Amino acid sequence: MNYLAHSYLSFTDAQLVGNMIADFIKNNERENFSTPIQQGIQLHRFIDSFTDAHPAVLEAKKAFRPLVRLYSGAFVDVSFDYFLANSLPADMLKKHSEKVYRVLRNHEEILPANFLRMLDRMEKDDWLYHYKDDWGIKFSMQNVLNKAKYLDKDLPVFAQFLDQKKALQQSFDAFFPELLKYAEKVNAEF
Repeated sequence: MNYLAHSYLSFTDAQLVGNMIADFIKNNERENFSTPIQQGIQLHRFIDSFTDAHPAVLEAKKAFRPLVRLYSGAFVDVSFDYFLANSLPADMLKKHSEKVYRVLRNHEEILPANFLRMLDRMEKDDWLYHYKDDWGIKFSMQNVLNKAKYLDKDLPVFAQFLDQKKALQQSFDAFFPELLKYAEKVNAEF
């Protein structure tokens, strides 16, 4: 769910493609892609593992756990994309989002069909850029609710986000610089 973070933590165009499609392919399908795209898929999975184990993320999950239990990580991911988007100058964020869509469109022939359908909506509504807006994050959180099998679609997760915004920001600030260093280290080892 944290599309902005995964795109931002990609160091080449091929890594960007792999990083963005990783959740849309099965592990045994990874071999169908070029080595640089496979590195992006691996990077995505390393980022997810690092994120899931980080103390600041575990703390942030507490903000959503009373409402959404096991889905709290997905809402933390979306929240952290909001904070990442707001840590970047608007023009830089806009250029980044445009580049992501351009790179992905240049690789359309290899994108999984389910990712391509989502990309159409993502690009049309410019999700990556609008993560900076409260309404953009509210929209993203509602998308998570709509996809979740065992959650009421009317849960007040956005209200919870607003109520816990300061604590979530502190968790993001403690976490993201360490994630960036980790992703750079993983990239250097490829």
